Amino acid sequence: GLTVKGRAAGVLQDAESYQRLLDLVAQAEAEEGIRQGLEDARKGRTRPAEEFFAEFEGRHGLSR
Repeated sequence: GLTVKGRAAGVLQDAESYQRLLDLVAQAEAEEGIRQGLEDARKGRTRPAEEFFAEFEGRHGLSR
């Protein structure tokens, strides 16, 4: 790591390692989104898709 006045200021790593890190973060975010969606479904925090799309289209001036 690179330091400035004894404090961490940066990290130098190869592009392949950095890409692996980005991929791991993306995977963790996707898994958390899925976990939250499943929890919402278990707790009944859902609504019919038709209801959502009707509201969305009305809010944005869209029509089918």
